[in-house]
Amino acid sequence: MIHFQTHIGLLTHLHGMHYLEVPQEVVQELGGKLKARLHCTVNGRLRFQCGLMALGEGKAYISISKKRMQELGARLGSSVAVTLEKDDSQYGTEVPAEMEELLLQDDEGNRRFLLLKPGMQRYMLNHVSAVKNPQLRVDRAITLIENLKKLPEGKENFRAMLGLPPR
Repeated sequence: MIHFQTHIGLLTHLHGMHYLEVPQEVVQELGGKLKARLHCTVNGRLRFQCGLMALGEGKAYISISKKRMQELGARLGSSVAVTLEKDDSQYGTEVPAEMEELLLQDDEGNRRFLLLKPGMQRYMLNHVSAVKNPQLRVDRAITLIENLKKLPEGKENFRAMLGLPPR
């Protein structure tokens, strides 16, 4: 478990995305690896799963949504206390019950899901989790898995899994 103080910054080149700066020393303490999945706790009360992204000069960042900032009562430039812990979960994010059940029932869908890169798996799980309505979660899970099964192995992409035409 690693504790540190940091601030909320803004990445203008990424459409104004807010972030928590992770100092170089903390990145080194985490083994210097940016691929690690982590649990981040901010100000001792807001906890979420995350990963590190390179910021330059050995530093990294963790993105933080405006909704999470509102929950904290924080804004751009605010100083915050951060605790990072290694995330040992299978996918680096929660598996919605609807997706878990679908993958248990659909052998081919499960096989194809397991072949995806971890980032794509997390994308699918987060897309299903993003809605509160259980029926919409079921619908999203089915749509993603059915579209995934139609794609050639190794040629999967988010747009196609969502059922959108290529650009």
